Amino acid sequence: MQQNQNKASTQSAVNKIYEETDYLEINTGGKTIHAKRIPGKWRTIKWWTSTVWLLFFLGPYLRWGDRQAVLFDIPNRQFHIFGATILPQDFWMLSLVLLFFAILLAIATTLAGRVYCGFFCFQTVWTDLFTWLEEKLEGPPQKRRQLDQAPWSAHKIRVKAIKHLLWVGIGLLTGISFTAWFTDAYWLWGDLLTLNAHPAAWITIMLFTIGTWFLAGILREQACFWLCPYARIQSAMVDKHTLIPAYDVKRGEPRGRLKKGEDASRFGDCIDCKQCVAVCPTGVDIRHGLQEGCIMCALCIDACDQVMDKVHRPRGLIRYASLDELEGGEVLPLYKRTRVWVYGTIMLLAALGIAWGLSTLDAIQLTVIHERQPLFVLQSDGSIQNKYTLKILNKTMQEIPVQVEVTGPPGVKLHGSDRPVTARPSTITPLTIFARVPRRNLQGESMPIHFRVSSPSNPELSAEQESVFLGPGG
Repeated sequence: MQQNQNKASTQSAVNKIYEETDYLEINTGGKTIHAKRIPGKWRTIKWWTSTVWLLFFLGPYLRWGDRQAVLFDIPNRQFHIFGATILPQDFWMLSLVLLFFAILLAIATTLAGRVYCGFFCFQTVWTDLFTWLEEKLEGPPQKRRQLDQAPWSAHKIRVKAIKHLLWVGIGLLTGISFTAWFTDAYWLWGDLLTLNAHPAAWITIMLFTIGTWFLAGILREQACFWLCPYARIQSAMVDKHTLIPAYDVKRGEPRGRLKKGEDASRFGDCIDCKQCVAVCPTGVDIRHGLQEGCIMCALCIDACDQVMDKVHRPRGLIRYASLDELEGGEVLPLYKRTRVWVYGTIMLLAALGIAWGLSTLDAIQLTVIHERQPLFVLQSDGSIQNKYTLKILNKTMQEIPVQVEVTGPPGVKLHGSDRPVTARPSTITPLTIFARVPRRNLQGESMPIHFRVSSPSNPELSAEQESVFLGPGG
């Protein structure tokens, strides 16, 4: 009796699943995808990983002393990152930062496929948020489809208007948050509220508002299919050792629908319920293998596991697995994968370069340029004079009084630097000086000379640069 009740309960659950998904068609780009939302482990992980974007919205409001903690000041060509100020002379580090994240994306793809797309990509996260709001307003997928196909009415206009206003509001907040990284966030809000913001700020916010609304609300998964280059190059980074959401063909086939009284033993574990397709945000069928539309969000794993629970079969018909594992071959250990080692080495070198660059950022930087015409001048007292232009780069936000010192040929003296010079904040202060050496003290046509600038009040603020002192020789 109990066994018959379990069979009846299983068949009832399966019939309900079939009713919910009989309308499904594989995505070909012609219709809007209304993915079904179900709870599960991977859905929870997806929500948590999406929270990293809170940093995008909240980061500009962090303060560091009297300024914004992270500020990309493009007009003044300065990047302020907490206590460090990076000027154009240090932008070589930006190349290493871009290289680091590019290789990080490559190594993540090698290990776990398009895990970035499924859990971290801004397009995926914003689309997920937009469709969540859509479901709250319009209902589950079937009702949303019915509303899309229904004639325009007061109810439809009201629901659609509220939805699009919320989408535009999120787009507006996105645009303001992006702009706030490039100007003081609190000043930006004040300028916006008083309508005194710079035209560049208004244009940026407008473009981000429209772009966010269009990409996340209208285009959705089609951006992943047709606009994102990552979908095209993933095959070059994914191999048979990569962990990806995969359908176990050996276990699932032949698939077939469970019918009352039918012998289920002649089928595999897949009951062809299409729940994996129903929850897919890009509308692909994971059972057809790796596809460019699959963003590897693993929501199909949640859906399949729940169905397996209902039909009393083991979980894992769809799971994160490598092709090696599915084909019954040897699963290659991580330390034996050459590609991982190559990517890891490049990423480590880039990280070391960034760390070295940040650790060697000086508050003051000195560049010495020797005058070429003339190379030297013979003075009336018999000494040899060379002319130099010193460029003092002050990387701080305050003025720094500095004094110039020189060491080099015996008897060298400076002229034009009797009083301290004020190095202006976050810019280059040029200074022209003359160095004179008695001719008898010159031991050749060229001798090294060292210049040093330092702050009288804080000797730790200093910089040195070597140049040459030229004379007639012999």
